[in-house]
Amino acid sequence: MSGQLAVGAVNREAALSDDHQHVFHSWSAQNRADPVVVAGGKGSWFWDADGRRYLDFSSQLVFTNLGHQHPALVAAIHAQAERLCTVAPAFANDVRGELARLIAERAPGDLEMVFFTNGGTEANEHALRMARLHTGRFKVLSAYRSYHGATGASITMTGEPRRWGAEPGMPGVVHFVGPYLYRSAFAATTEEEEASRALAHLRQVVEFEGPSTVAAVLLETVVGTNGVLVPPPGYLAGVRALCDQYGIVMICDEVMVGFGRVGEWFAVQAWDVVPDLITFAKGINSGYVPLGGVVISRRIAQTFAERPYPGGLTYSGHPLACAVGVASIRTFEEEGILDHVRQLGQQVAGPQLRALAASHPCVGEVRGRGLMWAVELVRNRQSREMLVPFNASGADNEPMSRLAGACKELGVWPFTHFNRIHVAPPLVITADELSDGIARLDQALRVADEYVRD
Repeated sequence: MSGQLAVGAVNREAALSDDHQHVFHSWSAQNRADPVVVAGGKGSWFWDADGRRYLDFSSQLVFTNLGHQHPALVAAIHAQAERLCTVAPAFANDVRGELARLIAERAPGDLEMVFFTNGGTEANEHALRMARLHTGRFKVLSAYRSYHGATGASITMTGEPRRWGAEPGMPGVVHFVGPYLYRSAFAATTEEEEASRALAHLRQVVEFEGPSTVAAVLLETVVGTNGVLVPPPGYLAGVRALCDQYGIVMICDEVMVGFGRVGEWFAVQAWDVVPDLITFAKGINSGYVPLGGVVISRRIAQTFAERPYPGGLTYSGHPLACAVGVASIRTFEEEGILDHVRQLGQQVAGPQLRALAASHPCVGEVRGRGLMWAVELVRNRQSREMLVPFNASGADNEPMSRLAGACKELGVWPFTHFNRIHVAPPLVITADELSDGIARLDQALRVADEYVRD
């Protein structure tokens, strides 16, 4: 691999010394942080300063959709940097306008305007602000199994345990339980029952909170970090109908699943649902330059036609980031990425991952779509006891720590959360690379099998 020629260009010891002394790591106890020094990457692979290669089964944090060092994206950065590195958001800029148009042309329904942010957490912050100002209401409903970001409002809207350390948070957030058939909170046994009962629960929460007080329902179209929970048929349409009935803004957080991850420009298009707002980031330009945003319906945009929108960002629609976004969309179409993702999901990832359940008693369920999959791990298939407890840490998390270590030893960089291992490789991965990675995961799962009990 030609990229390996770069090994040695990075001084591992110096990089680690600077990191340990001066970098404050997110979500980490600082004295325990022990990061790998990454020296380079190409396509679906990256390598460390010692030359050890890893198949990137996590797309870093599920954002390198077009892989590492894609030549078209790198060239876009070079070309834009030579022409105009930056300009304030109040000015019109050709690549910013072009990217907004390209996004709007691919978004569903009448979502025709784009507000650019620096990332997904800011996108969710601004989507909430737009919904509140549009409706004149205060509350927002979001799911317990969700992650929406780490700033003030977005971390409060987050439902999972990362929210706890930021509490008390922003007032007006109410959490609900979304569909999750494998561990149904509604005693459902079919997808139809799960959708119906989850919708009944959401309706009850709206009614208990007072429909006239609810500005928005915020949900991940496909729940990402918290389980790769693909919505059952009818659920998203039911949320749309409920929001329409009570004049509530429907916000779909597609920071993780937008731009090809499940084989669609926007994941909601797989269910023919049109929300009022869609938030995005990550896959819009594979994270080469930070970028996020909100795609806004005509109706909500009209609220601010004569009334100023009270929000903005110094780097909103940064030209370097937008130039990469334009190149990314063109590359998606030139390389047939959406069809490629659908094909790999249906013919490789789905069948091969489900086959793991036949040979590993630790596998409770496999679920996913496109190139976004979760392998849920258990100690007992009948009781569905989780391989590690909810929000496990320290010694309690030993099985998952050992499994992640086994994956890395086998040259696969995993994405793990609670009792699950997620498979979310770059969308440019080949069928052979994907099969190779799953074969390595097959070997690593022997570690988790050791913890299975009758």
